[in-house]
Parts: sequence; structure tokens; C-alpha cells
Amino acid sequence: RVPYFIDLKKPQDQGLNHTCNYYLQPEEDVTIGVWHTVPAVWWKNAQGKDQMWYEDALASSHPIILYLHGNAGTRGGDHRVELYKVLSSLGYHVFTFDYRGWGDSMGTPSERGMTYDALHVFDWIKARSGDNPVYIWGHSLGTGVATNLVRRLCERETPPDALILESPFTNIREEAKSHPFSVIYRYFPGFDWFFLDPITSSGIKFANDENVKHISCPLLILHAEDDPVVPFQLGRKVGPGLCLWYSWHLAHSASVGGPGWEWAGGKAAPACASRAVHQPQL
Repeated sequence: RVPYFIDLKKPQDQGLNHTCNYYLQPEEDVTIGVWHTVPAVWWKNAQGKDQMWYEDALASSHPIILYLHGNAGTRGGDHRVELYKVLSSLGYHVFTFDYRGWGDSMGTPSERGMTYDALHVFDWIKARSGDNPVYIWGHSLGTGVATNLVRRLCERETPPDALILESPFTNIREEAKSHPFSVIYRYFPGFDWFFLDPITSSGIKFANDENVKHISCPLLILHAEDDPVVPFQLGRKVGPGLCLWYSWHLAHSASVGGPGWEWAGGKAAPACASRAVHQPQL
């Protein structure tokens, strides 16, 4: 079930009753919708609070995760909401937003624009969070935005505390060629020229494989061995982070908090990759 027709102004309708919806403006004529979920231990204190309270809460001692979602749906997707709940229960602030052109965000989508949206949100968070750790988590297409962002942050010497890539691909050209929608076309003569070359020529790259060479912060890679959308082999080629995969059947968009994953006891820290997530059937 994908709730495409939910009211994004009301995250409480999705069970996120310690979440505030607000809007940021990365550029003129661009407005992006944001959800900020506070740690679950603040559930009662968050009731009825306004945006200013949520902003002030970022200065607490709790770490923060900026989540960059994949191509389908919005920040209100079911599997995404379940992940926010898991991370919140572990004591994290969770920030997520819809890129320009997604959900209720205004503007025309592009790789540059999506990356700038993420940069704007990151800087907005850092301006309010003091020295609290900030982790960036990208899923699927969001991994392309995430590595674009983190490469830029590392180059300006303001890296996040860690980068988490869930179901990453090498670059958008290889992902398009491997996508299940292309299976009946990829062996036709002229497939590259007709389908792939226009992507490259339009400047869309999302080059995870190149970006990670310029990333200096800790890196964790999560990928299902039987991922039907982004082949596991593409995730392995991204390297050089720690790659954890599960050998039983989970969908491309299955929540990390759902069946098949267990958080090791205590407070999981993405930067401590090998102890952050435990998967019993490797």
C-alpha cells in the first residue's frame, strides 16, 4: 500500500504524532515540504507544539538523521514512515523532505536542484543543532542525492558524521540498464542510443561510484542480496564501505525496521557500522 493521496501537512495521520510539517525555501520559486520527527522519548512533550519548539529541540543532545528518499512516492510512504518510527525509537531526530517536484514541494526537479535541496536542509539543520551528530541516509535514488551532497560537504570540509547508503547503484546509466522495466528492451539493437544516451546527454549522472572516491566520512552500505529493483551487484561495486546483505526475500523498499532486521541491543549508531545493524542470516 502506497499512500499517494495523503495530506502531507498532517503527519499525525500516518501515526507520526511527534512530527512537525513545515516548509523551507532553498531557492526563489522553490519550496520543499519537510517532516521533523523528534526522538520517541519526547512524544508527550511534543503534543501541540509549534515549529519553533521543534527547531529548538535540535539543540538537545540527541543525534540527527537526514533521510533522502527514493524515486517513488513521497516522504509519507508507508515503508518510510516505519523507518522514521524505528529511528525515532532509538533516540534520533529524523528529518526528511520531498525534493522539488515531489509531493507538495514546488519547483522543477533536476539532479542539481535535488542536491541543492538536500544541501539547504543539511545547512539548516547544522545551524540549529550545535555539535550534535548529523548522519545522512539515502535510499535508492536518494543514494545518488546523498553521495552528491556528501561529496560536496567533504570538499568544503564540513562532512556529516556518517553516510548510510541503502540499495545504492553505481550510476544512473547502469541502474537504468539493469532496471526491471528495461528487461524486454535492453537486448534490442540501439537500446543504449535510444534509452541510455539521452539520460547521459541531459546531464543526469547520480554517480555514486565516482562520488564515494571523494568522501572521507564513515560509510555504511545496506543492500538486499535479492533486491529486484537495484541489483545487489551494483551496490557491491559502489564500495568501499561495509556492505551488509540479507539472504532471504525482502522487497526493495522493505523497512529496515521490519521483518528481517534486528537492531543490536542499546542505542544503534550508524557510524559504528559493524555493530549498528544485526542480520542473523548472512
